[in-house]
Amino acid sequence: MRVIIAAGGTAGHINPGLAIAEKIKKENPNADIMFVGRKQGMEYKLVTQAGYKFSHMEVTGFQRSFSFENIKRNFITLKNLLTANKAADKILNEFNPDLVIGTGGYVSGPIVLRAAKKNIKTALHEQNAFAGVTNKLLSKKVDKVFVATEKAAKYMAFPEKCIVCGNPVREEIKNIDVSSAKKEINAEGKLVVLSFGGSLGAAAINKAMQQLALHNKNRQDIIHHHVVGRYDEGNFKKFLEENKIDNDERIVVHEYLYDIAKYMAAADIIICRCGALTIAEISCIGKASILIPSPNVAENHQYYNGKVLSDIDAAILIEEKDLNEKTIIENFEKLYNNPNLIKDMGKKAKKAYNSDCVEIIYNNLADMCNMKN
Repeated sequence: MRVIIAAGGTAGHINPGLAIAEKIKKENPNADIMFVGRKQGMEYKLVTQAGYKFSHMEVTGFQRSFSFENIKRNFITLKNLLTANKAADKILNEFNPDLVIGTGGYVSGPIVLRAAKKNIKTALHEQNAFAGVTNKLLSKKVDKVFVATEKAAKYMAFPEKCIVCGNPVREEIKNIDVSSAKKEINAEGKLVVLSFGGSLGAAAINKAMQQLALHNKNRQDIIHHHVVGRYDEGNFKKFLEENKIDNDERIVVHEYLYDIAKYMAAADIIICRCGALTIAEISCIGKASILIPSPNVAENHQYYNGKVLSDIDAAILIEEKDLNEKTIIENFEKLYNNPNLIKDMGKKAKKAYNSDCVEIIYNNLADMCNMKN
């Protein structure tokens, strides 16, 4: 069995692909799996670290705001678009897959579309409640579409192709022991806070976490790990230095965490965006959270992702327009002063997770491609 998984852009697209690959490999040890993505994107490192083959394909998106730099980027995007079909054909012809799966990112478009035209079995996984433009278009061509929610199915071109399954979570996330994770990051006996704003970071969350770090400056019982993202340019650490906050003692700053599973397992409170996969992972491991949806996404889908947990009192939801020093500190104090509330929110979050997700995806793919022994 030869499988291509096209995934790129963000961890929210890449990690579902890795979870599906893990399951295929577990059930079919001889399966030959290759990922397709951008070598400059984070997919290259995540995929190769997981031990899978990787084929580079340069596909980028158009920049909507006007600037000289964006004009140059759009010329590169146009060039990539004109050569995408030829590049996709080359990859497909050389690898000769039995199945091609797209889990999101610009690279999914040409590779899945060309595979469908060659009558190769194809499938998509859409993580959000509101499908992106690429997946809406591709859903007309592929054999199966896996969606996280019933609502997502309604937005596809052919709802009858859709299988509601939730979002797959890697075994790495599911299997880490909390006490071992705390020990590994030297946080035994501490309240562990983990915060991040997505793969590239989020300025609004970085600013709020600066204020929270200042608020918690003298608390000995907290260790706060914060992921600033690639574009912070040292501003967060500069703030800590100016306010005499001990970096690497009270708060540990990371640009990116490739082993974030360990830190999520160790965390008592997670503060983050509401990407679909992040919500699935928080639910899977049962953690209390403060969720701050990005306002810069199609159909405001992160807000609705976050409401899945906030509506069952498993999370605190703060819209970015309401995020400030007062709201982040007040809501953090609700949790800090009530350990039982932290535990209760975690239990409620865990109940929201669909533990059969990857099984549903695998069983349908296996039936479609005769993978079962």
